[in-house]
Amino acid sequence: MALIAPSLLAADFARLGEALSTIKDAGAGMVHVEVMDGHFVEDISVGQPVVSSLRKATDLVLDLHLLIERPERYVAEFLATGADRVAVHIEATTRLHEVLEVIRARRVKAGVALNPSTPVESLVDLVGEFDYVSILSSDPGLSERAFIPRSLDKVRAAAAMRDQRRADFLIQVEGGIRLEHMEALVQAGADILVAGSAIFNSEDPKARLGEMLRLVSGSRRNV
Repeated sequence: MALIAPSLLAADFARLGEALSTIKDAGAGMVHVEVMDGHFVEDISVGQPVVSSLRKATDLVLDLHLLIERPERYVAEFLATGADRVAVHIEATTRLHEVLEVIRARRVKAGVALNPSTPVESLVDLVGEFDYVSILSSDPGLSERAFIPRSLDKVRAAAAMRDQRRADFLIQVEGGIRLEHMEALVQAGADILVAGSAIFNSEDPKARLGEMLRLVSGSRRNV
């Protein structure tokens, strides 16, 4: 069964505590937080103090996506916030092996994130060093951007690599995901779907998230 990780990037930043309650009350077990530095992507979102506050406010699995240049400079600080999962971009550092080792040494799940233009094949030499791959299905940033249909092919390619290597990593997808994309993504091999605006921009975020959770729980992966 696939999981939904609601993204706080689409929530009202003045009411993050309420958003955390909505996520938990709807039955989701994970919350996704994008950290943007204004360099790797043009936008700036949240930093270590906010992530630490989120950790104190919830027992949800805290899933961090570091959209920052040279994450080796700050990864230890973000690990100290109490994050359960941390993904760094393959495009953002020349020291990716080192960063993944630092994350896993803290017994935190290590992820490798891929921009839409980065092929899944770039992961080949890293298999065994990460716990999940995060496939961006839209261009990253604060503004809502459309789902890229060819992302389905990237999910299938990652699933094929996992099977061929007999590897044990999860496939996460994030960016522009709406209800109509979810079943196809799960069937392609996705394990975790990150959704933001489709939840928090709806009239009833709790009901919409509940609907998404029911949809993915009934979806079956192609074998």
